[in-house]
Amino acid sequence: MAASRSAFGALLRAWRDRLSPTDAGLAATAGRRAPGLRREELAQLAGLSVDYVLRLEQSRATNPSAQVVGALARTLQLSRTERDQLYRAAGLLPPQDGTVGTHVPPGIQRLAARLGDVPIGVFTADWTLVWWNTMWSALLGDPSMVPASERNLARALFGDGVAHASLLPIESERGQEAFEASIVADLKDAASRYPADVQLDRLVSELRAGSDDFARHWAARTPAAEHTTDCKTIRHPEVGDILLDCDVLIVPGADLRMVTYTAALGSSDAGRLDLLRVTGGQTATARP
Repeated sequence: MAASRSAFGALLRAWRDRLSPTDAGLAATAGRRAPGLRREELAQLAGLSVDYVLRLEQSRATNPSAQVVGALARTLQLSRTERDQLYRAAGLLPPQDGTVGTHVPPGIQRLAARLGDVPIGVFTADWTLVWWNTMWSALLGDPSMVPASERNLARALFGDGVAHASLLPIESERGQEAFEASIVADLKDAASRYPADVQLDRLVSELRAGSDDFARHWAARTPAAEHTTDCKTIRHPEVGDILLDCDVLIVPGADLRMVTYTAALGSSDAGRLDLLRVTGGQTATARP
């Protein structure tokens, strides 16, 4: 067991040193003594405390959860083989085939990190948010302030927990009814493709029991269109209403959705996004 903990810490240090700040979506700064991520940066991006990351690297922390290992694997932009190696070093089974994948390919993370002016969030097949950039936090609130188990769009729409409470008022051009129906339709599709996924089954069961609207959409026999593109008005507490195009890009081979928000160049809405880029939405969003 001690050897396993030592291997886990060694892997964390090696892969942290390998990842450049630019590829992780951080601004390059002068005077860095090492090309890789600082321990503080890894902790921030993975949603962990610096002390916990230090204890993991020094083999003083034992039994990291699958949720923690998954967050570290995504932040470090590991390949599937490397991700599985990290899980095994933690004494855990790697994610199994037949369940909703949470792995974000390194190339997708690098691409999204280089599009720093655009709010981008990456969702799994069951609409769980697994990656986001700084502009996403500035526009929609910092997801790291929401427990990982609550970072799900269906929970935000139909639940009554932290995810729902943190959701900003957003108006869909297609109408709220059509938007909700499309998200439930996507969940139906995911459930049919991942029948062995326990977490997905629990999500659907809880929402069917706790939300009349979700249960109604789930029972509807008329097929709804999947959620791919929309025009949305976001009522932001700092800069006011922002009208943005919302596009959902499917990541081939990974069953992920990359959601982007953009505004027409030179429009007042683009100006509001520019303002959020400068302020980071910090007057509206608490920071850890």
